Amino acid sequence: MKIGITCYPSVGGSGVIATELGIQMARRGHEVHFISSSVPFRLEHNYDNIYTHRTEVNDYSVFKYPPYDITLSSKISEIIDRYELDVIHMHYAIPHAVCGILARQMSKKKDVGIVTTLHGTDITVLGHDMSLVSAIKFGIDNSDITTSVSSSLTEETYELIQPESEIETVYNFVDESRFNTGKRDEIKQKLKEKLNIPKNSKVLMHTSNFRKIKNADDIVRTFYETSKEIDCHLVFVGDGPDMYSIRSLVSSLGIEDRVHFAGQQSDVSSYYKLSDAFLLLSAKESFGLAMLEAMYCGAVPVGSTAGGISEVIKHKETGYVVEVGDYKQAAAYLIELLNDDTLYEEMQDKMLKDVKERFNMDSIVTEYENLYTRLLAGADNDGTKSI
Repeated sequence: MKIGITCYPSVGGSGVIATELGIQMARRGHEVHFISSSVPFRLEHNYDNIYTHRTEVNDYSVFKYPPYDITLSSKISEIIDRYELDVIHMHYAIPHAVCGILARQMSKKKDVGIVTTLHGTDITVLGHDMSLVSAIKFGIDNSDITTSVSSSLTEETYELIQPESEIETVYNFVDESRFNTGKRDEIKQKLKEKLNIPKNSKVLMHTSNFRKIKNADDIVRTFYETSKEIDCHLVFVGDGPDMYSIRSLVSSLGIEDRVHFAGQQSDVSSYYKLSDAFLLLSAKESFGLAMLEAMYCGAVPVGSTAGGISEVIKHKETGYVVEVGDYKQAAAYLIELLNDDTLYEEMQDKMLKDVKERFNMDSIVTEYENLYTRLLAGADNDGTKSI
């Protein structure tokens, strides 16, 4: 099968899933073509059966803004024809699904299938902008198959966008060869020495793009309350627009010596292994991919009720879920958990078994592969799809 994939290449859940999916499809013998503005950041090596095609956006004086959408559509159309793609997988309804639909119209190969995956921002943020609802609905309804990464996101899409097409939930997954508990104790010890964290101190962690929606201030407050009862440190990995206010809050609370800002890290899995608990207290979150990665590495999660987080965490079985903004309850759960080694080990064990069962990489990649195959099998002679 020949598969085209378009995603945002920068750090973020949608780009991670799109790239990992492409890598796994290539490993299964399919030919994969990434079409984006730059090489996706998770494509760290050369892979057999994977090709990348960069969209060059020229700044013509006739346009007030560079015509990214039109240029991308033209590039996708070119790749469809040149490599005779069978399926194109668009990650995000706008602009990518719309670009894919336009590309198919421009292409000579009218029977190329279009799969669109909704990742959250295209619905939870853009879906509230009424000027964009029609475009999002167009992207969904004119794709052959649309998926979303959580049931919560599926329901929100029906509520906000009211598409006529069916949306299928296919959960995110992680590369289990990269995210696991291997050498956890050894890595934990080395990173504690590097960050000057005492050997017996507990470690809480959060990583994100530090936008306001991530509620990183609630994570600081959760840590502050927890640290009154537990010898612990907090590690932030990543960077973003909210970082200045977070540093100011840390300073105002007088906890600079126990909060560590590690910045962007290429080997984030080591920081997950350092962590006893991972915090994700977002106001909105379609799934929580970083949290799932951390869980695979052994960190027990405390998450908010936002979006798909509570679909990943089984409350009081594999972690804890609190109402958005309730940092005091988050701290209470952490104090209970980190004060009881037996409870921690039992919950961690249940968590590892659960994520490996429900978010198994091979099973979820097979779900996507079956969707592609279904499209090929349903192609009519006149180029339409019968799904």
